Formats: sequence, structure tokens, C-alpha cells
Amino acid sequence: MTTYALADESKRSDYVLAVALLRRGDAAAARRAIRALHLPGQSRLHMVKERASRQRAILSTIASTPGTVGIYRVGRGTNDRERRRRCLDRLVRDLAGRGETHLVLELDETLVEPDRAALYAAARHARCQDRLRYTHARAATEPLLAIPDAVAWAWSQGGDWRRRTSGIVTLVVDA
Repeated sequence: MTTYALADESKRSDYVLAVALLRRGDAAAARRAIRALHLPGQSRLHMVKERASRQRAILSTIASTPGTVGIYRVGRGTNDRERRRRCLDRLVRDLAGRGETHLVLELDETLVEPDRAALYAAARHARCQDRLRYTHARAATEPLLAIPDAVAWAWSQGGDWRRRTSGIVTLVVDA
């Protein structure tokens, strides 16, 4: 069965790459749940732009959907591209044992080429290039990207916001 892995980052202090993992059969229901949170005229959810009450509602909805989130983090001391590369490398090693996986990263035009190079190298090294597909997408076209966005934001905030992710985050890895 195909696993969907959806990734987004936060660079508040540590570099955090949150990765939501869902089984293919659970993706449609999770998309409906996320879309139901959209306000009229809203094309996507973005935690940094939401009011606190909406942020809580978004995290509660995410907690009720199937799937889990892993946090890949790298502390300060190196540039963001290198920290992202390290997170992607470790993520691919973890995904290598899951069978067929479709990884979707939130689109940032400046990162597409470096990501492709990093993912290609990591997949070859992990010998999973035949089972791992990866793409970049805008959050407005892939609602499931709201999950890693919300969890990365809450995790990076710390305190009560991080506590709200405790039932969602099942893995924390220092890359």
C-alpha cells in the first residue's frame, strides 16, 4: 500500500521538517477534514496567519485524522539549505523501509533543484529510488500540506502549542 508523506518546514529556532504520514486509503478523508476548515474565500490553511482559536481548532482536527507526524530537526550552526538536506537525507532513510511512498514537499521555487538533488542522492544511497516518488506542490492544491505546516508551527512554538501535538507527533529525530 502506498504511503503519502507530506513535508513542510519551520525555521523559528531549530530547523524543523515536519512530515505527515498517511496511508493512501486515508488521504481522501483527511483532505475533506482539512478542506472543511477553510473559511470562505480561503485557498489554504497557514498557521502563522490564523487566530489562536482557529489554530487550536486546526490542531484538534488534525489530531482526529488518521496518520502520524515525524519531526526531523537540526539545530543552529549551519545554513538552512544544509539543514534541510540533512533532514531530507534522514527522512529518505526512514521512508526506505515503508514500501511505495509518495513524498510531497511544499513548493518553494528556490528549493526545488536542491531538493531534487538531495532526494535523488538519498534515494540512491538508501536503494529505494524505485519505491520513492517525490514532488513539490502548493498548499492551495494539496490540502494535506496543512498538516505538516500546522504541526511544524506548533512544535516550533513550544509550550502549550507543542503539547497539543503530543498525540500527533510519534517520532522526533535529530538529523
